[in-house]
Amino acid sequence: MDATFLEGLIGYNARRAALAVISVFLERMAPYGLRVVDFSVLTLIAHNPGVTSRQLSSALAILPPNLVGLVRQLEERGLIEKRPHPHDRRAQGLYLTAAGERLQGEAQSVVASLETEAITHLTEEERRTLIGLLRKVYQPAG
Repeated sequence: MDATFLEGLIGYNARRAALAVISVFLERMAPYGLRVVDFSVLTLIAHNPGVTSRQLSSALAILPPNLVGLVRQLEERGLIEKRPHPHDRRAQGLYLTAAGERLQGEAQSVVASLETEAITHLTEEERRTLIGLLRKVYQPAG
């Protein structure tokens, strides 16, 4: 099958690469009950305690109404909690609970190793270059 045109597209190649990693991710995260977006939210909260929903929406390019349901689900699982924001009375900061910290820490270790396994055929320099180029595609210039 001639896929020459598709293979010359950034989006096609980015999606194929993502699928290769995400399939392993989903398999390894199943015992934790985490999807990619769940892991992303927990990780941002872990590394940015007190982050607001608005900041998460922006960082992950998730529409605020979609994030509301996700945050509610993570709260119901006892993984995150809302607390008054220290600088903005109108906002609430998001924090991991003790259970959330344990789950996120374990999941982060698994994800770090699966990323390494999934791309063993890339050198460390190639990996850094690939990440840099992909970030250039989705982050605004400047």
